[in-house]
Parts: sequence; C-alpha cells; structure tokens
Amino acid sequence: MNKTPEILSPAGDRECLEAAVDFGCDAVYVGGQTFGMRAGPKNFDMNGLADAVKYAHDHGVKLYLTCNTVPTNEEAEAYPAFIAEAYETGIDAAIIADIGVMAMTKKHAPKLDIHMSTQVGIMNFTTANELYRLGAKRIVLAREVPLRDIAIIRKNIPEDMDIEVFVHGAMCVSFSGRCLLSKYLTGRDANRGQCAQPCRWNYHLIEDMRPGESYDITEDERGTYIFNAKDLCMIEHLDDLIEAGVSSFKIEGRAKSAYYTATMSNAYKKALGYALKGEKVPECITKEVFRVSHRPYCTGFFYDHEDAEQYYPDSQYCREFDFGGTIDGYENGRLLITLRNYFTLDMELEVLSPKGESVVFTPTEMFDKDELPVRAANRAMDRYFIPYATEFPPKSIIRARKKEG
Repeated sequence: MNKTPEILSPAGDRECLEAAVDFGCDAVYVGGQTFGMRAGPKNFDMNGLADAVKYAHDHGVKLYLTCNTVPTNEEAEAYPAFIAEAYETGIDAAIIADIGVMAMTKKHAPKLDIHMSTQVGIMNFTTANELYRLGAKRIVLAREVPLRDIAIIRKNIPEDMDIEVFVHGAMCVSFSGRCLLSKYLTGRDANRGQCAQPCRWNYHLIEDMRPGESYDITEDERGTYIFNAKDLCMIEHLDDLIEAGVSSFKIEGRAKSAYYTATMSNAYKKALGYALKGEKVPECITKEVFRVSHRPYCTGFFYDHEDAEQYYPDSQYCREFDFGGTIDGYENGRLLITLRNYFTLDMELEVLSPKGESVVFTPTEMFDKDELPVRAANRAMDRYFIPYATEFPPKSIIRARKKEG
C-alpha cells in the first residue's frame, strides 16, 4: 500500500469546515442533525450538508458523514430515509458504529463507502477482515491499539482496506469511547452524542469497607481528577504511523472552534510533508500544537505503557495564545481585521495564513471601524485596521500571545 496518508479534520459547522479545507486538510468529517456522536455543535442539515460537500469537493477535499450513534428502534426506522438523502448530497463515506446501520447503509446507499468508527472497538485483524467481508472500506482503530499491533493488522488485511487512527485531540477515559458515566450521572448519553464530560470533574475516593487501607492516588484537599485524560499529540511521530501502514490521520474536535481546526489542519498537513520525506518536523511546526487551548499532551497508547500516562491533576487548559481575529482584506497598506478576542498595541501578534509560515509582529498603530486611533481592540466582531507593509491572504488568522499573569 503506497497511497499517501490523508489529514482528516473535524468540522462542527460551516465556519469550521471552511477553516479545515482552507488550511490544508485532505478530508473533513461532519455530522448531520441526527445519528452523529456530537450533539453539541451546530452540525449540518441536508441543505447545509450539500453546500458543505460542494465546498469541499471544489477544493479537492473529501467529506465523510458521521453516522456513529447506536440508534433506538424508532431512530432505526428513520435511518434509511436519512442516509439515502445524505448520499444524494455527494458525501464520500459514512462513519458507522453499528452493524444494523451498516446493513441499512448498504441497502439504501449501496455505492457509499463505509468507514467503521472507533466506537466499534477494533483491536485486531480478525475483526477488520470480517468487517471488510461485510462491506467496510476503512476501519478506525480503537485508540488503545499500540503501534506494533497496527503494523500487524496492516499486514493481515486486504490492501484496499484503509486504516485510520486518531493523532490529535481529547481522549475518552473509557475503552474506545464507550462511556456510561455521563448517562449515569446526568442522564446525557455519551453514546448518543450528548456527553457531559464527567471524566473532567473533581472526585473524592472513599472505600468504607477497608477504612485503614491506602490508595496510591494523587489527591489534595480538592479531591482527585483520576478520570481526567491528557490530550493526544502525535505531530512528531507521523513517520512511525506511516511505517505501520496508517492511511488516515484523524484530528479530534468537532465541538471545537474554527481557530483550532485551522491551526491543527495546517500544522499536521505540514508535518506530514516532512514525515513523508523522512525528515524531522521543524520546531516552527511542532510548536503550533501549543497555539491552541489544550490539555497536557501525551502519545496515548501508541508506545510502551510507561509512555501512556494520561492522568493529570486538574481540569485546567493550557492556553498561551488567544484567537485575535481574521484578516478579511488589505487596503491602503492596512490589514482589515474582524475581531474575535481582545488585544492591545503592546501585545505580540502572530499571523497564520493558509499558505506559508506564521509571521510575528507587534502593531504600533490601530484604528477602529470609525477610523479613530485606538490602543485596544475590544469589541468582538467589529472591524479594525492595522497598518502593515505586507498583505496576507483573506481568512488568515491573527492570534495574540497572552501576557504573563
């Protein structure tokens, strides 16, 4: 199998979709109004889905639709009409976690590629081969599969079957995302796209039957975050995944912002280019993963167990930069900016464009929409003007380094 791996990016709405496509992804995955594992984002109705497919295809990007909940009896009755209509929009594949949904998709959208979701819990080539026999084109491996086992699976499945793995983003504490905690504690079913993320909450451990025994769990007066997982980050290890035979590198985050999607799509696409040439990924690219809000990073389960340390002792995000805004154009030597977050003249700014490397500068002048000079940009979604000698492409991102303290 010599096919170049793809960068697969998330999109929870149209803004995120355009960000993923414009900043370098090869494929994007989205959810409809039903049957997807993320109920929180806006997602796409059928008209929006058709427009999204057109935008993606016009830019040479594939679009996959998440159909990875396990439907109830009533929902199962509605699925045939849903997938038939979705297929007519031109989607390239459906991501599926249920055998019944798989069967209905084959019947009502027989030419549509089927990707089996990570929720299936695929850990071995026997399962992969059986899913291939049933009609699956791709398997999204369980996040618990180590690198050495990926290579074994690759050697023992058909050449035309793709392997997809997550390479970046939040990780579920439960096996392959099969969590019951949210449903039990809040009534919101994680397996139906409604997770309340109780794994991020603060817990105290009590063992009332063995009051004298101690447990090796880090805990202070606030309790413990024992269920709290670090974020996955494999940007420096794509070469290992290529060697193992991975076909698609998936970025988690359909509930995250367009800024996150753009930044991660851009970084991983550039990193893949270096990995394919057998070259070390430069620091200017690997540092991009720290430009978004994130939890402490780890390499998940890909390597030895001691490297799979996921727990960390609080639920705080690491955040060194804010999404300042987007560049809409360039007129009379000035950048036209739509503001997203507050910044001032004395703050260091970075511009990340869809093409090229990031550029750092500190503005010395700034004007509001009424052409009045200001020291602070502080009205979200208003337009501001910053004099600058160089033009950047529209949709370029401005981010501001947060001040210490």
